[in-house]
Amino acid sequence: MKKKPSSILIVDDDSRNIFALNLVLKSKGFRCLSANDGAMALKIISEKAEINMVLLDMMMPEMDGYECIAAIRQLPGKRDLPVIAVTAQAMPGDRDKCLAAGASDYVSKPVNVDVLIGILKKY
Repeated sequence: MKKKPSSILIVDDDSRNIFALNLVLKSKGFRCLSANDGAMALKIISEKAEINMVLLDMMMPEMDGYECIAAIRQLPGKRDLPVIAVTAQAMPGDRDKCLAAGASDYVSKPVNVDVLIGILKKY
């Protein structure tokens, strides 16, 4: 029986980042959905049980990634949903800050595809 591909929600306020991640992930066999803000991400996660992982930009207007992670963790059945923080912030301590906020893992921009795929395979 063929394994169903993982469904990943890509959340980023920059459509170019969504496009690039979508292109790469689909070529690797993942199914992708996208949201351009935290509120839309929460709606999709609430409505679509097939979401297996979330790639979440941490620096978005209105609801940043930190707030979005907290809200995701409050959704019924989503406490352990893998949420990968994707951020241009790569200063010392930023990874720890994302993990402390509830992210499952962290990858910095520009995204190294091999590193990202390795992270996704863990989940």
